[in-house]
Amino acid sequence: MTRDLGKLEKVRLRDIWKHEALDFTTWLSKDENIQNLSEEIGIEIKVLETEASVGNFNVDILAEDPDCDRKIIIENQLEKTDHDHLGKLITYASGHNAEIIIWIVEKAREEHKRAIEWLNENIDEKINFFLIQLEVWRIGESMPAPKFQIISRPNDWAKTIKHASDSGRLTNVKALQLEFWESFKEYVEDKGLNFKLRKPRPQHWYDISYGNSSSHLTVTVDTRTSAINCMMYIEDNMDLYYKFHDHKEEIEKELGFSLEWAELPGKKASKMYITRNNINFENKTAWKNYFGWITGKLELLRDVFTKYL
Repeated sequence: MTRDLGKLEKVRLRDIWKHEALDFTTWLSKDENIQNLSEEIGIEIKVLETEASVGNFNVDILAEDPDCDRKIIIENQLEKTDHDHLGKLITYASGHNAEIIIWIVEKAREEHKRAIEWLNENIDEKINFFLIQLEVWRIGESMPAPKFQIISRPNDWAKTIKHASDSGRLTNVKALQLEFWESFKEYVEDKGLNFKLRKPRPQHWYDISYGNSSSHLTVTVDTRTSAINCMMYIEDNMDLYYKFHDHKEEIEKELGFSLEWAELPGKKASKMYITRNNINFENKTAWKNYFGWITGKLELLRDVFTKYL
C-alpha cells in the first residue's frame, strides 16, 4: 500500500517575520529558539541583551558562552547578505570585544561567504565567525518550521569544541558535572520522556524549555551541599511570578508537595523549587535513582504550572 506524501514548501522569511528587530530578533532571543541555534553551532548561548548599543548603532543580540565567558554577537538579516551588514558585524564585534560572531541571513552571497572564510583564516584564532542561512519549510497547511544551516564556520571548529571540553582546563568538579548531565540526557532519551534537552555543559545547572518564553525548568546540582534542586525559573517577569503565587495553594495541592517560593527582590529572576538533600554525586551507581526523582518532579512542575500560565 502506497501512502500519500506531502510536498515540502519553502517559505520566505519576510512572510513569517515582517520586521527584523521587532519580530525576528524577539523570536530568536526566546529560550527555545536560541537553544536550537546553540545546538547547531555546538556551544551554549545565553542572551544578555537585544538591540545592544555600540556607539550610534545597535547589535541585534548580545550574548555569551557561560562556559568560557566569551562574548557573542548575533546580527540578523532577513535578505541576501550585503556589504553594509558585513561592516556592521565587524564594528559590533570590536565594540563588544566579541570572540564569537554569528551572521544569520536568508541567503549568503558567494563573495560574503569567501569574506567570512578569509576572516576565519587570517585573524586571531580566538575570534570565530559563523555565516548561517535560515530556512523555513512547511508541508501543506502545516506549521512552518525553521532550520539553521551553517554556510561557513571557523576551521577545525569541532576539534576546538571537543578540546575545550576534554582539556585539562576542566576541574574535577566540572568534569563530574558534565558526566552527570550527559548521563541524565541519555537516561531521558532511553526512557522516551517528553523533554527537549540541550547539549550538556560542565556547569551546575541544566535548563529545559517547556514552551513558555519567560520561564523554564531548571535542575541544579550542588556538590558542596550535596543537594539537587528542581525548579520553575522565571526570567525578568515578576508579573508571571505573582500570577503563579496567587495560586500557590492550588499548585502545591496538585503537585503533592510544597515548594520554596523565592521572589528574589532586587534581581530579575525568581524561582519556585523543591530540594533533595544528602546526595552523593561521586556514587555513580546512584545516578539513575537521582534521574528518576528529577524527571518525576520536572514532569509535575511542567504539567501543573502550565495550567496557570
